[in-house]
Amino acid sequence: MSTVANVSAAKPKVNGAVFNAPLGTALPTTATETLNAAFAALGYVSDAGVANANSPSTTNVKAWGGDVVLITEDEKPDTFKLTLIEGLNVEVLKTVYGDSKVSGTLESGISIAADAGELEEKSWVVDMLLRGNVAKRIVIPRGKLSNLEEIAYKDNEAIGYGITIACLPDSSGKSHYEYIKATAASSSSATEETGGSGTP
Repeated sequence: MSTVANVSAAKPKVNGAVFNAPLGTALPTTATETLNAAFAALGYVSDAGVANANSPSTTNVKAWGGDVVLITEDEKPDTFKLTLIEGLNVEVLKTVYGDSKVSGTLESGISIAADAGELEEKSWVVDMLLRGNVAKRIVIPRGKLSNLEEIAYKDNEAIGYGITIACLPDSSGKSHYEYIKATAASSSSATEETGGSGTP
């Protein structure tokens, strides 16, 4: 049976949507538990939101005559693409250039020493709210920036850092996890919609 209430859009949580932390930080295993203090908030993301690409790359094996007789899966890259738009956020700059390449604070002065060195792998969390205040959380145990888009400095748009996070397998071979849970607010909404009894 089709259910309209199961159709949802995704909005960022008010206290932040995208976070990262050093590898080895304790990871959440539910949609609502408090994040470890080591997770740094990366602030606002552009209105394009977060896009996840998780499509397998395949090869068609053909027999003489042209019939496809076998389809093999070559790889299944798992990536997340987003644009960070808080250009004055030190944690954003560390994400883009590397922790050791950024020093200082906005008050004392920020210094960035960009180079060709590899960026650190980090753990990532993306928090969002679905319809009816249902919480959804994406956890990437091992993620590394695989692409940084051209950075534009213009007078009519926010400075944005368009990044792609490549998800690497954890010790269990999983590239990312997703957790969804109704919150107390969503339960209350459901009760109100059904006349206060909690049943249709």
